[in-house]
Amino acid sequence: MTHQISKKYNCIIVEDEPIAAEILESFISRDQELNLVGKCADAIYASSLLNIHEVDLMFLDLHLPVVKGFDFLRKIKNPPFVIVTTAYHQYAVEGYELDIADYLMKPIPYERFQTAIGKFKHLMEAEDALLEVSERDHIFINSGKKQIKIILQDIFYIESLREYIHIHTKAETFTFKMPISKIEEVLNPKMFARIHKSYIISKAKIEVKSANIIQIRGKNLPVGRTYKPLLEL
Repeated sequence: MTHQISKKYNCIIVEDEPIAAEILESFISRDQELNLVGKCADAIYASSLLNIHEVDLMFLDLHLPVVKGFDFLRKIKNPPFVIVTTAYHQYAVEGYELDIADYLMKPIPYERFQTAIGKFKHLMEAEDALLEVSERDHIFINSGKKQIKIILQDIFYIESLREYIHIHTKAETFTFKMPISKIEEVLNPKMFARIHKSYIISKAKIEVKSANIIQIRGKNLPVGRTYKPLLEL
């Protein structure tokens, strides 16, 4: 075979039992879409791995030295998807609110590992995939297992922060993992305008405007230099 299939998903293993870590590593190496970027035995080292690498999936043992698995997870901002590995049944419920992709009971059979990876890939595809333009008045955005309906009239502005967007609406702010350019493609330019690399606004919601600032809901949003010539507000 001359060409290597490119690996898509970066993983780390957080596991303090060397044999369990080795088994996971061998399972990961069999899947060409998974790329192991680091292994570690405690939460402190895991935090530094998450800072260094773009991690899509973390295999997390709950019985770690010093900081326990779930406590560690609660502290992570924008955590990757997590597959929990544990020898104890009683933790599944606690992890519900933490958006765990799956639980693997040790010792882990390879077939069960494959099922968990299938779930993870489905969630990744759903999260990246996302946008469905329905009628003219709303869009659906997939988030994990849910589809969230957003009424276009309710949107004040959309803000981009690293790989996430925040959609500020009348009732609440929705956060999705998606580039701002992707949502810009499906929004009607009669209703919405890109004013900055990090902002799209609803034209109808403008309260005050000047050459450099547009105010919406009392918040001053900057107008980027490159967007000024395109703005016909």
